[in-house]
Amino acid sequence: MDPLLTAAGDRLAAYHDRLAQLVAVDSGSRQVDGLRAAADLVQTWCLAAGMAVEREPVTDPAGTPLGDVLIARRRGAGSRRILLAGHLDTVFPPGTAAARPFRIHDGRAYGPGVSDDKGGLLAGLAAVEVLAALNLDGYGELVLVCTPDEEIGSPGSRPLLRTLGAEADVALCLECARDNGDLVSARKGVADLEVTLRGRAAHAGIEPERGANALLAAARLTVALDQLNGRWPGVTVNVGLLEAGGRPNVVADHARMLVDLRAWHTGEYEAALAEIRRLVAAPSVSGVRGELAVHAPTPPWEPGEGGHRLTELAAKVGAGIGVPVSHTATGGCADANLLAEAGAAVLDGLGPIGGADHSPHEWLDLDSVVPRVALLAGLVDLVAAVGVECHVPPHERMTTA
Repeated sequence: MDPLLTAAGDRLAAYHDRLAQLVAVDSGSRQVDGLRAAADLVQTWCLAAGMAVEREPVTDPAGTPLGDVLIARRRGAGSRRILLAGHLDTVFPPGTAAARPFRIHDGRAYGPGVSDDKGGLLAGLAAVEVLAALNLDGYGELVLVCTPDEEIGSPGSRPLLRTLGAEADVALCLECARDNGDLVSARKGVADLEVTLRGRAAHAGIEPERGANALLAAARLTVALDQLNGRWPGVTVNVGLLEAGGRPNVVADHARMLVDLRAWHTGEYEAALAEIRRLVAAPSVSGVRGELAVHAPTPPWEPGEGGHRLTELAAKVGAGIGVPVSHTATGGCADANLLAEAGAAVLDGLGPIGGADHSPHEWLDLDSVVPRVALLAGLVDLVAAVGVECHVPPHERMTTA
C-alpha cells in the first residue's frame, strides 16, 4: 500500500474521534462562545501535532466580536509557504448539536457542520500529521488557518486572509469535495446588496396623491432586477427579501430589499453591479429615493495558470495513489475567493467527500477520508517540490492584498 495511504489510515481513528468532538460543539456564525470552544479543541490537536499556534480575535465592521482566527504553523526544510484554509463556523442555530447529534450510519457521518467544514478542516490537520509521520518536510512553512466567520462572508477575517494569501505561494482550501468527488477549481463572485427606498406617507383613501409609494417602487425594482438575469453569461440576480409599508390604508413610505448578485468573471460582476446602482439611484416612482449598500463583496475566483497547474498536480498525485481526481466550478463563494484575490494560486474542495450542506441531512463519506487525506498530503509534498506559478507574483501583491 502507498505510504501516504498507510499513514492516513493510521490517523483514521483519531479523525473519527475528533470529528465527533468538534461536531458536538455548536459553532454557528456569531456564536462566539461555541466558536472559541471549537478553536480550543483544534488548538489542542495542532499543538499535539507539533505546530505553533496563535489566535487573533476578529470583529465585524460594527465592532461586534465574531470569535478567533486560529493560525497553526509548522516549519519545513524548503522555501515555499503552503496555506491550508478551513473554517470553524456553521449555519446552524444554538442547540442544533444536541438536537441532531453526531452519528454514523452506513459509512456516513451526520451532524451540524460535519461536511461544511469540520470534516474538511480536520482533514487538513490529518494531512499535516501524515507529512510529519513520513518526514516529508520539503515545504518552507505549512500554515493551517481556521476562521470563525466564513459562512457570513468573513467580514472579520478578510484582512488576515488577504495577508496570509499574499504571503503564500499556494492556498489549498479545505471545503469538502462535491458529492460526486469533484475538487473545486473556480467560484463565482458574490455581493450581498441591501436596497433602501424612502418615499412619503399619505392617507391611502383621502389623499393618496400626496404620497410616494416606496412599496410600488420596490415591486417595480424587483422586476427590473430579475430582468438582469441572462444579460451577461452566468450572472444571477435574486431578490431574496422585500419588506415594505406597515398598514393597508397608508401609502408606504419605506421599503427594504436584500439582493444576491453572483458572477463568474470580474468584468461581468462589475458591470452588473454598476447597472444595479443605476436602477436603485433612479426609482420608477416619483418622490421615492433609493440607496444601495454593498455588504461583503467577494470577487470571482478565476483560477488562472496557477490554479490550472494545481489541478494537474492533484491529478498526478491521485493517479499515483489510485484516487481519481476531477474538478468543477461552483456558484457558491468561499474564502478561496479572497485568497485568490490576494495573489495565491488556489485549489478548493480538498476535504473528504460530503453533501447536503446547510441542511439537516448534511453528511460526510467516511470511506473517503483516508484517500482524500492522502491526496492532500501528497499534493502539499509535490507542490513543495516543484512549485506553482502564483496568481499574482509576490512583488505585485502589496496593492492587491
